This record gives sequence, structure tokens and C-alpha cells, in this order.
Amino acid sequence: MEIAGNVALVTGAASGLGEATSRRLHAAGAEVILADVSDDRGREIAAELGGADHFVHCDVTSQCTK
Repeated sequence: MEIAGNVALVTGAASGLGEATSRRLHAAGAEVILADVSDDRGREIAAELGGADHFVHCDVTSQCTK
């Protein structure tokens, strides 16, 4: 599977397996969108990954209505 040059959306990206997955994908060349409810930690990880990656506040347990 070619990871480099692709975009990955990782939920739960501010800790545990989500954080580890985000770091691995980034190291393999993917642009990573980090999604989590932990805003401060999510932004911190995005900055650690060079700032090219992005953080969005996301609660996957809550349905979004627009």
C-alpha cells in the first residue's frame, strides 16, 4: 500500500493508538488530519509533526447536525 502522498484522517489522534498511528502515517509520508476532543494535546502533536499536519476538534460519539 502506498502511504506517501496520501491524506489520512485519524480519530482519537491525541493519545494511545490514535497518536501512534498518526505518527507512523506521518513518518511514512502521509498528510495526517488529527481528530480528537483533546484540543491542546491534538494541537501539540500536530506541531510536533512539523505543522504540516492538521488538528480538528471531533467527538465521534456525537452526531453532527447541520
